[in-house]
Amino acid sequence: MDITTIFWDIGGVVLTNGWDTAARERAAERFALDRDDYGQRHAMAVTELETGQITLDEYLEQTVFCRPRDFPPESFKDFMFEQSRPIDGTLDVLAGVAATGRYLLGTLNNESRELNQFRLEKFGLRQWFSIYVCSSYLGVMKPAPAIFRIALDLVQRDPARVLMIDDRPLNAEAAARAGMHVIHFRDAGQLRDELRKFIPEGL
Repeated sequence: MDITTIFWDIGGVVLTNGWDTAARERAAERFALDRDDYGQRHAMAVTELETGQITLDEYLEQTVFCRPRDFPPESFKDFMFEQSRPIDGTLDVLAGVAATGRYLLGTLNNESRELNQFRLEKFGLRQWFSIYVCSSYLGVMKPAPAIFRIALDLVQRDPARVLMIDDRPLNAEAAARAGMHVIHFRDAGQLRDELRKFIPEGL
């Protein structure tokens, strides 16, 4: 069966991870945070943040501004958003796939609502994607089977005609169990090569 739909992870595939361990380490250094305290508070709040149960402001109240600081929340949020960068070459691959006009392209990612919205806008991702399956919109995260079922329900496509691109092995395995084809992303060159198996007209 030909592929009709391609879901792309955002953090780790199209863009750098929005708020990963390395970014939090940089924040701890930049804002002189107690790493252990912040790390524990982050671990307690991150699932609620990325499933839309709390806002970014509420997350910051719980993790950073739980005590007086000599910087405002806006400065910390600006720093968070500044950590996002394109992954070398992936946007070119994405643009090439979109230019064929043959595929329904969607995002399928774990991310807070505010960071997701910022990244869609900042990097012009709405020009390529038509559907947005984000953990903070749905209240469920990869690799839970439910998020893949929801994604398939939304696009109404046979999973055998759907491709998922993800950088995390657990997420890739979960997509495969849902019946999707999977590319485990490592870099843009490898992605382009593997996409040629699914895109007959090439890139």
